[in-house]
Amino acid sequence: MRFLPTGEQSEFARTLHGLLGASQVPAAVRAWGAGDHGPGRALWSRLAGTGLFALAADEAHGDVGGLGPLPVELALGFVELGRAGVPGPVVETAAAAVLLSELARPGEEGHEGYGGGEGYDGPAKRFLPGLVGGEALATLTLPGGGPYALDADAATYRFTVSAAGELRLAPGPGEPLESTDPARRLSRPAADGELLAAGPRVLAAARTALVWARLLTAAQCLGVGEALLASTVAYVKQRTQFGTPIGSFQAVKHRLADTLLALEFARPLVWAAALGLAPWEVAAAKLAAGGAAYGAAMTALQLHGAVGYTEELDLSLWLRKARPLRDAWGSPSECRAAVLHER
Repeated sequence: MRFLPTGEQSEFARTLHGLLGASQVPAAVRAWGAGDHGPGRALWSRLAGTGLFALAADEAHGDVGGLGPLPVELALGFVELGRAGVPGPVVETAAAAVLLSELARPGEEGHEGYGGGEGYDGPAKRFLPGLVGGEALATLTLPGGGPYALDADAATYRFTVSAAGELRLAPGPGEPLESTDPARRLSRPAADGELLAAGPRVLAAARTALVWARLLTAAQCLGVGEALLASTVAYVKQRTQFGTPIGSFQAVKHRLADTLLALEFARPLVWAAALGLAPWEVAAAKLAAGGAAYGAAMTALQLHGAVGYTEELDLSLWLRKARPLRDAWGSPSECRAAVLHER
């Protein structure tokens, strides 16, 4: 199994890294948290221009921009999104593209009997062009994926799949809820809405989309953890105590080394999960990457001292993402149970 990206994959990641580094992402995150989605949508459009969201859509839909599914390339991209702290329902939009592509995929039984009146290509042809082109954002709730919709107030499409296997397009953002991260706005999705498809095929597509959502969240966690570690290392090199950089203290070195080890342990699990997409491997990757990101946040908070708590410091933008991402699309206990039961 190859765990190193190819030259083309590395170049794609470098392209995203350069684009995000030049895009004033912290300002877009703060605006997003304040309810101004303009800068975030502009960033979203530039990301879509790289083909990022097209990687989640089946290439059978090449007429509307589909290039995938390419989980390794998409995971590499989501590491960069996490490293930059990109706001918005990026995982949900990619997972929605996977869901719609799976629904449009021919099955042994054919398509007849599963649709919601438009035919099976209907939902994909209707929604995929906007999702892969960056004109539309989607939020998504799935059975087993958590009860809340992310950024439903900003999303163009609000998809829900019920436990009974009904895919619906919610008419509105639903009841808003408080969130620990202002840039991750949560709401309880409406139970009604336009019926797009129903039946066992919807549930099968939802299970596939859930695996992708966990994988991409794990990749985001890896990026968030690496950003927090890099920020903390830079800080302890310039912060002095008794005339000495605090990074030279043994206790600080040990804390940073433990954080690095956790991230390096999670990295091959994420790539293995992207290569195989086995549900238990994806759950293991999410468990390890989520824990590493949360550990990096705790290390950053401690080693930055009181300044780490302040809103003005950009560090807070990543600190607030670590725990929600750890718990999104499968809490640690749910991922641990998935590993134990599916292995």
